Amino acid sequence: MKIGLYIHIPFCHSKCYYCDFLSFPRQDMQAPYVEALIAELQAVGKKLGKVYTLQSVFIGGGTPTVLPPLLLDKICEAVEKYFQIEEDVEWTIEANPGTLSKEMTKVFHAHPINRVSMGLQTTDDQLLKKLGRIHTFKQWEESMCFLKEETDCDISTDLMFALPGQSFESFKKSVRCVGSYELSHLSLYALIIEADTPFGNLEAKGQLEKVSEQLDRQMYHWAKTYLKEQGYHQYEISNWAKPGKPSRHNSLYWRREPYIGVGLGAHSLFQETRYHNVTNLDTYLALKGDLNSLRVDIEPLTLEMAREEFMFLGLRMTEGISLSEFKALFGQDLWNVYPSQLKKWIDYKVLVQNRDRLFLSDYGMDICNVVFSSFL
Repeated sequence: MKIGLYIHIPFCHSKCYYCDFLSFPRQDMQAPYVEALIAELQAVGKKLGKVYTLQSVFIGGGTPTVLPPLLLDKICEAVEKYFQIEEDVEWTIEANPGTLSKEMTKVFHAHPINRVSMGLQTTDDQLLKKLGRIHTFKQWEESMCFLKEETDCDISTDLMFALPGQSFESFKKSVRCVGSYELSHLSLYALIIEADTPFGNLEAKGQLEKVSEQLDRQMYHWAKTYLKEQGYHQYEISNWAKPGKPSRHNSLYWRREPYIGVGLGAHSLFQETRYHNVTNLDTYLALKGDLNSLRVDIEPLTLEMAREEFMFLGLRMTEGISLSEFKALFGQDLWNVYPSQLKKWIDYKVLVQNRDRLFLSDYGMDICNVVFSSFL
């Protein structure tokens, strides 16, 4: 049986002002963390045995490439040692500009790392400073050139829109610049203000310059049109790919396929049960791969919960959901389970049904959170 593996590296050089991910600049803890991580990898690999094979590996964070190449190499060696891996595995690592080196790419070559997700957010250096990013657009360009020269990896990057003080022209420039690099994949996210972040604190004080909802949607729809003209296929609300290059790992999440998360706070969906690892670093280190103690908030999914996830995760993808798959999984007809919601959203042209498939319209993507909540 195929499964995905997520590996969390919580370290970064500096925390961005919008970030609420489990990450921190603690270089002194990198070696002991990797030791504990390898212990967990060994325990998970033993549990999965030969029944499960990895179809995707995603090393995320944080910024995994702030690790010394030797430590990253040890992690990759552990994955190959303790897990069964598909020959055509998609193996992604997240990186930020200025964190790559020839020693690092030697690690890529020594293992099946074949995809790099490079952070950017915007090509405007002033906006990068506002976001708390510690690199410039030029450094991103240098990293792109370096990756193309030193590896054969597929490259993805991510942009944000509706940033404080961002103009429409600045956003269009960012998308056009990134589009000129002919990358295999692009993610495009609207800024979400999270509590207990520097941006969240500024918003609470009324000191954050926010983009209007009208400009937010104008940016998004312009990007949809432009990226389609550049040969990108939108396969999910926030993700575009060249033909054959969607993120297989992220698609596991939206299709509710099984995945295991290892590392601090990492989430899993395994045998129709959701859980995550402890989030305290000292606790994680002390447990040394003890899976029974590492895993918390263990929640076996009820039939109702699984149905709800099928709807709000599957509808994120532009292909939508299959009515016949719903019936095969849950033993009921979709229209019998959600009759009022389906009629309402189809009548309002928010959802579209085409034979066996149900998907969001363009307008539906604009109000997707309202649609998703109606199935809860």
